[in-house]
Amino acid sequence: MRHWFCLVLALVCPSVSLAQSLPILKVSDNQRFLQHEDGTPLFWLGDTAWELFHRLDREQAIQYLDLRAKQGFTVIQAVALAELRGLDDPNPYGHTPLINNDPAQPKVMAGDRNDYWDHVDFIIKEANQRGIYIGFLPTWGDKWNKKWGDGPEIFSPENAYTYGVWLGKRYRDAGLIWIVGGDRPIEDERHRTIIEAMAKGLQEGDDKRHLITFHPSGGSGSSQYFHDASWLAFNMRQNGHVAEYTGRYDATRTDYDRVPTKPVLDGEPIYEGHPISFQADKLGYSIASDVRRPVYWNLFDGAMGHTYGHHSVWQMWSQPRNPINNPLMPWDVAIHEPGASQMQHARRLIESRPMMTRVPDPSIILQDRVANSVPGSGRYRFTATRDTEGTYAMVYAPVGRSFEVRMDCIQKEPVKAWWYDPRTGEAQACGVFPNTGSQRFLSPNPGEDRDWVLVLDDASRGYPPPGEKVRR
Repeated sequence: MRHWFCLVLALVCPSVSLAQSLPILKVSDNQRFLQHEDGTPLFWLGDTAWELFHRLDREQAIQYLDLRAKQGFTVIQAVALAELRGLDDPNPYGHTPLINNDPAQPKVMAGDRNDYWDHVDFIIKEANQRGIYIGFLPTWGDKWNKKWGDGPEIFSPENAYTYGVWLGKRYRDAGLIWIVGGDRPIEDERHRTIIEAMAKGLQEGDDKRHLITFHPSGGSGSSQYFHDASWLAFNMRQNGHVAEYTGRYDATRTDYDRVPTKPVLDGEPIYEGHPISFQADKLGYSIASDVRRPVYWNLFDGAMGHTYGHHSVWQMWSQPRNPINNPLMPWDVAIHEPGASQMQHARRLIESRPMMTRVPDPSIILQDRVANSVPGSGRYRFTATRDTEGTYAMVYAPVGRSFEVRMDCIQKEPVKAWWYDPRTGEAQACGVFPNTGSQRFLSPNPGEDRDWVLVLDDASRGYPPPGEKVRR
């Protein structure tokens, strides 16, 4: 009888007090970026906090959100039905999400601290109040495709739709982006039907207020399965836990070039503190420089933003929990690792110039006699971007090698050049040049692990130093 009461409460009275505290998001007119309703752009700087709803209590969640807000993050990606025994292991308050592990029966009780979903509500509200959207995954993928993971497989097309409607109604007014999928491939028509049904339910439940994307498995993207789907607002990639550009991160440009045009984002690159390519015995663990390279590779290849991750933080690991793939430190230490703080420098760099006209342009970089040196390959690939008006250009140099650039990428002269430090966010002017011919540059204080960004500006535009806020 109690379960029947809960089901009626869930399906008849799903709305909660989550007044819209963040602007609704939409895709920009040029189909390349996300923006608010008033037309101002959103730079997606995400963090993979997959187990946030499941493993952290309220005080810990606030600790985490306070720091990520201070570090400039705009999106936190978290999972409702979590990967790590998320159906059966209760949250810190002893609550599980479903009745009899049935997605059509969310377990809800009266009051605002009495069930699993009350805790989800609290975290979303706290994130929104800090200016952070939630990249909301309704479920991890092993709940509909148990290729690996803890499962069990609980979804059908029918209950995926019902669950989607319920979530959509409950979080209609929250600041979020829906992310269906959850690190699993679409292997057959049933898998496809489940995801399509969930997306349909979400849109019906929230009156299509929120954007939807799909989180794929490693080395793939949503475009592989759903590029033409009307509900897929933008493509999400999982370029994955490798450190090389070639064969992984270059796929961002492939998705950028797809037709019809949709924004693209790497929603899961290599994590900080992660076994590189899952081979810690051979390749060791990633460090800050390993996570810096992908943010600039992705952005300069056309991505609308970027998602960071840390191997300890995604799983919110601490003793005595069972560690997944041997994290090196507890989550509340890992949130202070240098790579997380350095992500904001990429955001500030992009925001210091007009964002909505930015396009990739590798032709800015002139190929060296040895192409594997410049533009390079593996971990040491140079990438470039500019705006369509030719008022600025940027070249990412992942290693201290001299390189030559085509100066006519800037339409007017003189061209003012800057070096921007991805580790500190500091800029230094490095000369004024004509916008003809080519020019060779070597980054200041060059070294094999000291990456830099060369910024070229049309001096007449009066842009501020890279990383400082541009006046529009």
